[in-house]
Amino acid sequence: MLPLVLLAALGLGLTLWAIAIYNGLVRRRNIVDEAWSGVEVQLKRRADLIPNIVATVEAYAGHEQKTLAEVVRLRNQAVAAGTVEEAAHTQTLLSAALGRLLALAENYPQLKANENFLSLQTTLNEIEEQLQLARRYYNGAVRDLNIAVESFPSNLVAGRFGFTKAPFFELEDPADRSAPRVHFGS
Repeated sequence: MLPLVLLAALGLGLTLWAIAIYNGLVRRRNIVDEAWSGVEVQLKRRADLIPNIVATVEAYAGHEQKTLAEVVRLRNQAVAAGTVEEAAHTQTLLSAALGRLLALAENYPQLKANENFLSLQTTLNEIEEQLQLARRYYNGAVRDLNIAVESFPSNLVAGRFGFTKAPFFELEDPADRSAPRVHFGS
C-alpha cells in the first residue's frame, strides 16, 4: 500500500510540475505577443506620420521625387509586413529612407524653418524613441521565452506541447546599428 501511495504522490508531483512549467510557457508566449503588439503600435504611429512628412517636404522640395517615392513605397511595404523578420527588414530600409528624407531639409532653408516640418520631425523623433523601447521590451520577452523553451527541464514540456522559439527583432545590416546623421545647421 505504501509504494502505491508514494507512486501516486510522485505522479501528482510530476503532474503539478508539468502544469507549472506549461503555464509559465503560456505566460511567456503571451508576453511576447503583447510585446510585439507594442512594437506594431509604434510602427503604425510611424507609418501614419510618414504621409504628413512627405507632404510637407513635397511642398518645398517637389523635385526630390525619387526620395519621396522611396519613402512612400517602403512605408507601404512596412505596413504590409507579415512576420517579425519581414518587419525588421522593411523597417531597417524605411529608417534609412527617412534619414535621407529628413536630410533634404538641409538643402531647403524655408523647409527647415517650417513649423509643421519641425513639429513632424519632433513627433517622428519621439516615435523612434518609443519604437526603440518597444523593440527592447519585445526582445527581452523573446529572450525569456526562448530560454524557457530551450532549457532543461522546461524544454521537455515545451517540445511536448509545441512551444517554439520566437524570432528577435534584429537589424540585418551592422551599419544600421548606428544612428543616421542628419545635419540641419549651416
